[in-house]
Amino acid sequence: MVRRTIVWVAALASLLAGLFTGTGTSATAAGADRPDPQPSLLPAPAEPSAYPQGAEAEPEPGLTEPGSADAADATDGAQGDDPDAEIDPSEINPSDAVDTNAANNPTASGARVFQGEGFDTCLTPPLDTMRAWTASPYRAVGVYIGGRGRACPNQPNLDRDWVRGVTGLGWRLLPLYVGSQSPCVHSERKRRYAIDAGRAWQQGVREGRDAVARARELGMAANSAIYLDMEAYDQRDAKCGRTTLKFVRGWNREVRRLDYVPGFYSSAISGISHLERVRSAGERDLPAAIWFARWRVGPNLHGEPALAPGAWQPHRRIHQYEGNVKQTFGGRTLQIDKNVVDAPVAVVR
Repeated sequence: MVRRTIVWVAALASLLAGLFTGTGTSATAAGADRPDPQPSLLPAPAEPSAYPQGAEAEPEPGLTEPGSADAADATDGAQGDDPDAEIDPSEINPSDAVDTNAANNPTASGARVFQGEGFDTCLTPPLDTMRAWTASPYRAVGVYIGGRGRACPNQPNLDRDWVRGVTGLGWRLLPLYVGSQSPCVHSERKRRYAIDAGRAWQQGVREGRDAVARARELGMAANSAIYLDMEAYDQRDAKCGRTTLKFVRGWNREVRRLDYVPGFYSSAISGISHLERVRSAGERDLPAAIWFARWRVGPNLHGEPALAPGAWQPHRRIHQYEGNVKQTFGGRTLQIDKNVVDAPVAVVR
């Protein structure tokens, strides 16, 4: 009787222990009858990541638009927590953004300015052609260094050796980056590269960072100009204009933060008119130099009707005055756009 009582008490104790520990009484299928964890102990569902797989899911410098709630939150606890964190107050506080009207002579901050005739062409010419074209009146050349919207994405001649070689021949380089395009871009084939209206600032920052990385790969040092190519768009569309401007400002902010000189190329009656209008209204984070396209007129840096006489002066203008022209020098023919330049160029060391 005593033995039965002991066995019964032991069995009861084992049952009670299983109830309190959640292990259950059966060991035939471990965990099969295990009760679900309490809801308060469940890990929170992971939100879809906005970062590429394998990238650190840390806030990237400049990815919050100045003045936004996200920008304010990004500063909480950031300063001093990580000595290696890249914290730049100008990325958060809009009052620290660059006043374009005050950024006068670019040479004062180390930029290199070229004055004279230049050309640009979709496909970077071979070094031998550039050598032959030293017989031309041109001494600056626009090269398309990157961006998902490039018409000529494959540039077999464009590398660090080419950059060093043409610089040794006396050429000055005007780097162009054809990134995401305005959602209301006129060109149908460019619409596939439309800016994401919901992430325009972040997209601009990322592409600005990519532009600088491409320039560095080619041996273009700090204080080099990089011109964002924004093809003609409907600036009268207010919503589209706001999206485009947000992207451009984010791109400019990041390029400046990385110690390069942000420039902007567009049609005089489109992107240039748009930026002049917001410049005159006091907008910040605008490009340091402007490259305006107005064809079928003579070269005219300082008489462009879309720009106020004092806007983007001095040494901050390029006029593309003729396009799709075939010319031959030294026995080599190229199809080019013609430009007159008084603006920053690449710094090659």
